[in-house]
Amino acid sequence: MKESGFIEELHEIQKREEKNYLMKKDIVEAARHHQITPARAYGVATFYTMFSVQPRGRHIIRVCRNLSCHLAGAEKIVEKLKETLGVDFGQTTEDGEFTLEESSCLGMCSLSPAMMIDDVPYGNLTPEKIPEILEEVRRREK
Repeated sequence: MKESGFIEELHEIQKREEKNYLMKKDIVEAARHHQITPARAYGVATFYTMFSVQPRGRHIIRVCRNLSCHLAGAEKIVEKLKETLGVDFGQTTEDGEFTLEESSCLGMCSLSPAMMIDDVPYGNLTPEKIPEILEEVRRREK
């Protein structure tokens, strides 16, 4: 059994072709490569929130929902994101651009409320900043 590097390989697979999710065949192939059972591999892939076995948007928005962010007004940020994107948690925008997800903690308590889009952190959020941030992400792609 050579489990070492399995999670790293799943991250690489998920990034490949910018599909942002793990297909069953990819999980099975990685399991074979690391000499672990497909069931165990699937368990790992579905346990960690950074992985998904469902198709997601090109950009993943993770909103912190811990106590610090909640007390700092995270619910207003969530409301603005849902309104602006037209989706709820776990859903992807019609254009396939964004998927909205919850996170229990992003490690940014001193910058509450906070979110991450892909690997980019955003803190000290206000509802007014949300449209500007989303537009910035869209421009980065062009």
